[in-house]
Amino acid sequence: MTNSSKVAVGQLQVGNFVQLPLAWKDHPFIFNSFKIKQQAQIEIIKNLGIEYVVVQPERSDTAPMSAVETNKNTRIIDNNLDQLSNKLSEQKTKSIEAQQALRRHLQKTEKQFVRNVAMMRNLMNKLRNRPLAAVTEAQELVHDICNQLLTDDKLVLHLMADAKGDESIYYHSLNIAVLSMLIAKELGWSRTEIELLGMGALFHDIGKLKIPTQLLRKSEPFTQAEQNYFNQHPSMAVELLTVADNFPAEALPIIVNHHEFLDGSGTPKGRKESELDKLSQLVCAVNTYDNLCHSDRSRKSRTPYAALGYLYKNYKTKLNQQVIGRLVKMLGVYPPGSIVELTSGQFAMVMSVNLSQLLLPRVLVYDPHVPKDQAPIVDLASEGLTIVRCLPVAGLPEKIVKYLNPRDKISYFFGVEK
Repeated sequence: MTNSSKVAVGQLQVGNFVQLPLAWKDHPFIFNSFKIKQQAQIEIIKNLGIEYVVVQPERSDTAPMSAVETNKNTRIIDNNLDQLSNKLSEQKTKSIEAQQALRRHLQKTEKQFVRNVAMMRNLMNKLRNRPLAAVTEAQELVHDICNQLLTDDKLVLHLMADAKGDESIYYHSLNIAVLSMLIAKELGWSRTEIELLGMGALFHDIGKLKIPTQLLRKSEPFTQAEQNYFNQHPSMAVELLTVADNFPAEALPIIVNHHEFLDGSGTPKGRKESELDKLSQLVCAVNTYDNLCHSDRSRKSRTPYAALGYLYKNYKTKLNQQVIGRLVKMLGVYPPGSIVELTSGQFAMVMSVNLSQLLLPRVLVYDPHVPKDQAPIVDLASEGLTIVRCLPVAGLPEKIVKYLNPRDKISYFFGVEK
């Protein structure tokens, strides 16, 4: 954490990085913490009726004045101070309106995502008794997603809420389908290939429905026998789907091979690259990334940022590197779900990434002066801020973790830039 000290407002200088001891609504600045860029900002701070602010020396360009310098120093008060204060207030109002619009857009996207999860739940439940209807509904869902992917150019990838209860299989399946289809679009694949990919990804884990619930919920590592049984879930999925003669045969290899690695070290058959089609290779890469973001019996979950780095470094011989490169490029340097530190000194969680402006995502900012449910969602491009670094959740104070609420299970969905 950065060192800080209380400083009298009369000792402030341009270049000091300050934190105001006020509620966010009680001053005209966009943030409670910022670097002073002009003398007029100091005069506005003086007019706020406070005696002290907190200065962070490590983030300042210069030290505050000493008490002696303050007494000697005479400042010219900007005659247009009221005008500047009003301008700052107007900018803050516009920023608040933009943040509210972003929040509404995220909420709208999340509602669509939840509707699609509900569709996933229904069609999976139908698969045993009404398999033809289940596959038809899945094809309609994939077709609708594909339509939006191919017709909208300004796509934004959003972080969604955690899976609820025992619904993780539905969230996971939809997440794999959306990310896989997005990557295929970015790779220039045809609509037919993208829709086949979506069908295979939606149903890739359907075989887990045949595995006893107590085994899936087991918290300690599997025995070898249990692991061998679990590894058969791709084959179990195919058994479920063969009763639906309208399921596209070209998508079945995705389901069979979504745990097969290029070097033959995967399961259940240990197939190698020459035996794996490009659709299977893509879904396997996305599924591996998603699994790294989630904890299981043998490992802790990684942040999206750490998962991408681990994938890039440790799976060079196992996964299709063109797909991994595109996944890294698409999710950006700071994937949704990442915890970051801003140039303002604040902590934030990445909420969405504009696929055409990856270095400047939208972030949910930690501000103890603002209620959690009103936390600002800031477009870094609009506010002139950048990200300093990604942070592990374990290194953050508990109050910040509770405020930002980083996801235990990462899910993504896309919307259109407004």
